[in-house]
Amino acid sequence: MKQRHTLHVDKKEKVMKFVKRVLAIMGFAGVLAVFAVETLVAQAANSEATYKAELSSLNEMTTGSKASGEATFTISGDQLTILVTAKGVPPNMEHLQHFHGFVKGDRTSRCPTARDDKNGDGIIDMVETEPVAGTTMVPLHDDPVSMAIVNDTYPTAGADGSYSYEKRVSLKSLKAAFTKKFPGQRLDLDRRVVFLHGVPTATKLPATVASLDHIPSQVTLPIACGRIKKVMD
Repeated sequence: MKQRHTLHVDKKEKVMKFVKRVLAIMGFAGVLAVFAVETLVAQAANSEATYKAELSSLNEMTTGSKASGEATFTISGDQLTILVTAKGVPPNMEHLQHFHGFVKGDRTSRCPTARDDKNGDGIIDMVETEPVAGTTMVPLHDDPVSMAIVNDTYPTAGADGSYSYEKRVSLKSLKAAFTKKFPGQRLDLDRRVVFLHGVPTATKLPATVASLDHIPSQVTLPIACGRIKKVMD
């Protein structure tokens, strides 16, 4: 009787061990399945998205006009399409345009306001934008992936003070170039702002208006800005 009871216990223990193994395997498979689904969802979210910046004027008293426009960044698979439309900008001249951000941490940029005119000269210059908007990151000219800020292929406004810019680039290539130039940073479009720059070289500016890298202040003067926001998946 004792032997039969022992055999019954041994058999029960073996069955329980088997069941536990099956549950463990299925549980692991379940985790893998959930992980796979979440990964696919995340990839889908990253492969189709639209970001937009509504551009508002800066330094109107200096430019003599109210610049406005829109910058749209559309992601489809590995393709990033950048579209910038502007109006009310100084006519018949090339306008630098970039998106700016902070190279350290995860701080979100914002466009400058009148209170950011620290020297009180009535003009928000390039240097005064840095504490709130960060540094120049990606140029929006003929080759954004080059990350070269100095370039003569920025858009030129027509006689009516408007222009339209469109460029398609490989998202993977842009991300690689971005990470190489700004180690530890991701593209993170919704933490950046877009700036349009430039007034005619004949524009008289106070000596207090600062620029960068010995570039004339007229070239880098901000004339419009907009924060990039995610608007659609």
